[in-house]
Amino acid sequence: MEKIADIIEAIANEKNLDLENVKEKVSVALINTAKRIYGQEYEFFVEPKSLNLYQKISVVADDDERAKQNSESFITLSKAVKEASDIEIGDELTYECSLENLGRTAVNALHKELEYHIQKLLEQTIFDKYKNKVGRMVFGTVVRVDNEENTYIEIDELRAFLPRKNRIKGEKFKVGDVIKAVIRSVYMDKGIKIELSRTSPKFLECLLEAEVPEIKDKLVSVVKCARIPGERAKIVLMANSENIDPVGATVGVKGVRINAVGKELHNENIDCIEYSSEPELLVARALAPAIVNSVKIEGKKALVSLSSDQKSKAIGKSGINIRLATMLSSYEIELIELSSAKTTQNNEEAFKNLQNLFKNV
Repeated sequence: MEKIADIIEAIANEKNLDLENVKEKVSVALINTAKRIYGQEYEFFVEPKSLNLYQKISVVADDDERAKQNSESFITLSKAVKEASDIEIGDELTYECSLENLGRTAVNALHKELEYHIQKLLEQTIFDKYKNKVGRMVFGTVVRVDNEENTYIEIDELRAFLPRKNRIKGEKFKVGDVIKAVIRSVYMDKGIKIELSRTSPKFLECLLEAEVPEIKDKLVSVVKCARIPGERAKIVLMANSENIDPVGATVGVKGVRINAVGKELHNENIDCIEYSSEPELLVARALAPAIVNSVKIEGKKALVSLSSDQKSKAIGKSGINIRLATMLSSYEIELIELSSAKTTQNNEEAFKNLQNLFKNV
């Protein structure tokens, strides 16, 4: 067992594992092997530094029945003093055990134990690594697409999967494609399973962070994001510096930044909205390109008054615009269509109200 420390260090380096964790698993393997060879009734422990294996026997009184029933774990005081004159009841005798002298059976048993525990440690280490990456973007190469159009992607040392439901509508992948996705979940099911997603709002946030330096450097924050994958998205942006235009920085010159992100999302249209602490103004901005006359908040509902010619814009194709605005604002939006006469009568007043609202932001 003199070379056990070298073996442990080699295992830790090869598998990129923590040395102390490997030592702990080796100790468990040694104890389990000893119990298998000597018997489950024996008590063993491993000295942490040297990793030497020892059997321990507790010293009990001469009339203690445990010494008769389990002589492998208990020894009477009268017998114990023959080995150590100053020993007392409650102390323990220890004997070093060597598995090397027990032949091929012990060596094979130890090898299997080590292999099992190191593999479990490796799995747990990888699991923890990717569990901490949930919500982060990864790159990988497509290695397989099954009959149900689930896509399997090679990522570092693991194979992740992108279910069809987490793929943007209209996307098609083939073996060899390099794709980006966000880690949606990591779990154990006969091994480590990593589920990816390209439809999550978090994926859009990760793409924006990669494309916009101001977001990466925390000069601009993505407050909230809502998506109808592959069709349209809205993001609320907030500047963390007075000298930054959050919408302008995210869109980029001639829309180069936001267009690059949209292209990765299968040409998804992305609306950028500047954050406001005034919920009425936030709702009004979220409903763009519709121009609203007024917004009134009542509990969890936002009552939005607008002219008849703006209603279709507020709703959007197949209701997409109002759905996204609802996701962003967290308010149930109710559209109140104003009559033509009332619209004309209140136009000036509504315009002034909106002007004052913008001034107070």
